[in-house]
Amino acid sequence: MRYPVESFTPAERELLAPHFTNLDRPVFALTNLPETVKGALFARYSRYPGTLRRLYLDEFAAEMPSGPRPFDGEEGERAADLYERIFVGYGDDSIAQVGGAHVACEWVSNILTKALQRGRLAAYLEQSTRYIAYDQEMPGGGYRYFRDDDLGPEYGQAMDSIFAIYSESLARVEVWAAGRWPRGDGEPEGPWRRSIKAKALDLLRGLLPAATLSHVGIFASGQAYEQLLFRLMASPLPEARRFGGMILDELKQVIPSFVSRVDRPDRGGEMISFLEQRREVTEQWVARLGLDRREGADDSPAVDLLQIHGTEDDLLAACLFEASGAGETDIRVRIAELSPEQRAELMAAMVGERRNRRHRPGRGFEAVSYRFEIVSDYGAFRDLQRHRMLTCQWQTLGPDLGAGVPTELYEAGVADEYERALEISRDEYERLRDAGRPELAPYALCLGYRIRYILDLNAREAMQMIELRSGREGHPTYRAVAQAMHDAIAAVHPAVAAAMTHLDTEKEPRLERMLSEIRTHKKRLAAAGSTSKAPPGFSELG
Repeated sequence: MRYPVESFTPAERELLAPHFTNLDRPVFALTNLPETVKGALFARYSRYPGTLRRLYLDEFAAEMPSGPRPFDGEEGERAADLYERIFVGYGDDSIAQVGGAHVACEWVSNILTKALQRGRLAAYLEQSTRYIAYDQEMPGGGYRYFRDDDLGPEYGQAMDSIFAIYSESLARVEVWAAGRWPRGDGEPEGPWRRSIKAKALDLLRGLLPAATLSHVGIFASGQAYEQLLFRLMASPLPEARRFGGMILDELKQVIPSFVSRVDRPDRGGEMISFLEQRREVTEQWVARLGLDRREGADDSPAVDLLQIHGTEDDLLAACLFEASGAGETDIRVRIAELSPEQRAELMAAMVGERRNRRHRPGRGFEAVSYRFEIVSDYGAFRDLQRHRMLTCQWQTLGPDLGAGVPTELYEAGVADEYERALEISRDEYERLRDAGRPELAPYALCLGYRIRYILDLNAREAMQMIELRSGREGHPTYRAVAQAMHDAIAAVHPAVAAAMTHLDTEKEPRLERMLSEIRTHKKRLAAAGSTSKAPPGFSELG
């Protein structure tokens, strides 16, 4: 197909060149423009009959700094005035969806990371307790945990004791793991040592308290940041409110117009009050119904399938719908006429030949959904909570659901110390709670303590999550959850479960990240041009 080619004068090209990657094709990117201007351009796009580059020349170029110099990332007064003056009546929510910013939040507790990552329409990256050892001091001294004068000196003593146990146990578990999984013939030493280190980190992750500090990178639209700020500022957690204020301060420097409503009493003020009141009323009803007591709670991990929406016939009908010319009722009639063999053949065709887990079936799989109630350790919850294309709800972390000790730590000879750290953690939680600071008490609990949460997801997302989290490189605790979810789905929808062909069902202890380390090693060798042939021992491993 031939696309219309827009003509620009030499002077126009000089104005456009710094801000559009291509002037002669129908696909191009915007560069060196403030986020407010990008948002305003796209918002005006919907009511402008011409092209985006012509729109820029007609209505924006005169407002921009002269010459081809790029913007330095800070919005000038003219750009902000343009946003407010021209587009105030166009729907600020839609404008705020097409501009964004990168923000780094450092030295945040594991409690706060969950609040930061609760939004769906954003991208998050967080330091991993599976890759980083927390036995080193922070800049300025001290272990990496959240501190606050309101927590009292006893809290600091408890945290120091737990981190000391973690640090001492880490070296011992590494020695044990090296003996338990010795380096094989032909295995490169680097990947083996890293996998041994990773095994020790995985086994001891449950010792780290929820107060452990992490770093989180966020990329989000202005609209997503606005919702994040409302949640943080309405939180009962002082740390959340402090970071909400700091995030707002930084966003005002790069996308001020996108977050201008947060400070307004009639907009942000009302929204924050609404969220606070909603939480308070909910807590009052929980107490009124006697649901705030946890006596008799089962202290074991569990994966319970609470509700199922839809059938495999619903799924098949939805898969056929887009390619069909018939209504869904007629499609269902034809499916009902199929024999079991034909139905199985149809399901296989709708799933397709999946050569890897990223090959997923179409949106027809979203016609079926599952609601799970899960009790697992907080560490596994942290990883599963990151899946945002589902509904995740969780209760406050507490000690009542207990905590497990990985079986391998008994073999490594550190289980007693692990249990001692759990007791220190629980005692400090109870001290803070009894002192009238229940909102701060979860900081003291180790990640090995269990939490109850809901995952509500459709079959397509279930396939993505279960196959990913059951993978052999995954942490054993969330692998167990993923495998149990698969078993529950298989009991009600066997064809859906059978479509998850990239599930790892292995349950025996192993070096979970050995294959991953070897693959990375091979890629590095290839990138460096060191060899075109894999070292001995690779043929059957990766």
